[in-house]
Amino acid sequence: MRFIALFAPLLLWGCSHQVQDYSQQTPVFNLPDYFNGSLNAYGVVKNWQGKQSVRFEVQLCGRWQGNEGTLFELFHFSDGRVEQRIWQLALDETGKVTGSAADVTGQATGQQAGNTLYWEYVLQIPDGDGVIEVKVEDWLYLVTPKQLMNQSKLYKFGLPVGEIILSIQQQDNKADCSALEQQLAELRAG
Repeated sequence: MRFIALFAPLLLWGCSHQVQDYSQQTPVFNLPDYFNGSLNAYGVVKNWQGKQSVRFEVQLCGRWQGNEGTLFELFHFSDGRVEQRIWQLALDETGKVTGSAADVTGQATGQQAGNTLYWEYVLQIPDGDGVIEVKVEDWLYLVTPKQLMNQSKLYKFGLPVGEIILSIQQQDNKADCSALEQQLAELRAG
């Protein structure tokens, strides 16, 4: 029994993975190429017990100039909530990704390699009259050139509190984002 207690952390450490583990996977994921134009996403949020707590649909639209872009997101949740997020994103020549949004504390940082993007950030989730900040560890896997799977683990005080699983489909990579951008502006204006 003492052997298990002593070596359990080493066994768990050996099971972790890094984005570089996927550097040879194809199709190759490129953030500006994939998140350009219109996309749709469908997902579920699971609580800390692994039970589905809410479903959602997302309209997304991205606009890029070189390696800097804006990603507009409009969420419709099964409990009636409507939320929005506007990401300001950047990608450098090494595949490092950074991002910011109004409901993200500090800066999101990550790395893309092969068919995968891993990044993490602190998300502010509305809760009554305030917000709860949770750390998000976000894994995105390009399955086909137009299909992406996303798995996010949510943590509070280092403990798992939830998970998000979603599928994102690229619709029209030449679509104009003006209509969705206007919708989000109207939503913010109330």
